[in-house]
Amino acid sequence: MFERPSGGERAILVRLLLDGGEEARETVEFRELAASAGAECVALITGRRYAPNPRLFVGSGKAEEIRAAVEAHGAEIALFDHALSPSQERNLEAFLKCRVVDRTGLILDIFAQRARSFEGKLQVELAQLRHLSTRLVRGWTHLERQRGGIGLRGPGETQLETDRRLLADRIRQIRLRLDRVERQREQGRRARRKADLPTVSLVGYTNAGKSTLFNALTQAGVYAADQLFATLDPTLRRLDLPGAEPVVLADTVGFINRLPHELVAAFRATLQETCEASLLLQVIDASHPDRDAVVEQVETVLAEIGADAVPQLRVYNKIDLSGEPPRLERDADGQAWAVWVSAATGAGMDLLLAALTERLRGEAVHGWLCLPPLAARLRARLFDLGAVVTEHAGPDGQWLIEVRTSRGNVEWLRRREGLRAEWVRSGFEIPAVSTVN
Repeated sequence: MFERPSGGERAILVRLLLDGGEEARETVEFRELAASAGAECVALITGRRYAPNPRLFVGSGKAEEIRAAVEAHGAEIALFDHALSPSQERNLEAFLKCRVVDRTGLILDIFAQRARSFEGKLQVELAQLRHLSTRLVRGWTHLERQRGGIGLRGPGETQLETDRRLLADRIRQIRLRLDRVERQREQGRRARRKADLPTVSLVGYTNAGKSTLFNALTQAGVYAADQLFATLDPTLRRLDLPGAEPVVLADTVGFINRLPHELVAAFRATLQETCEASLLLQVIDASHPDRDAVVEQVETVLAEIGADAVPQLRVYNKIDLSGEPPRLERDADGQAWAVWVSAATGAGMDLLLAALTERLRGEAVHGWLCLPPLAARLRARLFDLGAVVTEHAGPDGQWLIEVRTSRGNVEWLRRREGLRAEWVRSGFEIPAVSTVN
């Protein structure tokens, strides 16, 4: 065993290219992640392998190179841009004589620094405990088994078993607290649906300028900086649109390439705001050298959390860095689908507001539904939303209901409550599954 230092800012970065071409973008992103965590990069070690080594992840020669760099630079930590198994972390720490943190642990550390709200701290702690529960053996190798001898015989539990039990108890407590927070959030969403207030959610890759755009639209004053995951906790503000009803604008956590599954699971309640939104503003860094790949990563995460069916409006931000002029682009049907803006300078913001107004105008819909007995839950939801104008009992237990509500509520009822097109008698159409144009 070795003594783990309390510092850990001097770091060796390790990134292998596994069975693929050169990806300079991910190397730059890895450096930014390390810097965001507060690490001082003293060396970057790269290499190629067809497949990870099951014992050390890297080969024996590369491991010797990393150990030499640790000794030469006096590094206290080795950061790997890969997901390491618990045994690989343990073996690397024993071989390198320093702490080893993989990509998941690095991102979790950044999130722990950024969390400010009670909910955010609970979500980060839950993700950290889930990650730690598979790695307890690293710190307690001398207590892996019970020992015999005078005074040590008899029943009892090892330190590892005690730690696992305490972790399981803490995870259970956090889940109960997060369930209460989620119920509070659901009450807020129900109140907004009842008031016919559509929600517009900002999504996108981390450091694409979502918080800067959020401040430019709402003057909220949330923290924004040129770093990965500068803001973590979701923020909701009212946004008044010219010529349309006001909306609720939600700023959410940014996505990243290979987002750890622990974080997706822990932040599922927060990301529910994205799934329930009437419209997504996908904020894209127009100056990014590989923005198409970044958009693909965002679409992957949206599909993973079940938000890929929500209508989208793309916002290409940072045109002051890319040299693009502000403009509004339309699809083949003449609908606004992309706006080029600069949240920092304000260029194109009038076009964005106009596009939002166009996409959200005409939210009110009025029509008739004929619901069968099996749709009792949907009928109850309509009453919860205050959308029922009149109701008449029909034959065979059916209900003929006059409905007046917002188009966003109709979309939500289709996605969440199973509203079907064949139940519509007149007045409005059930929206089809929407995709990015």
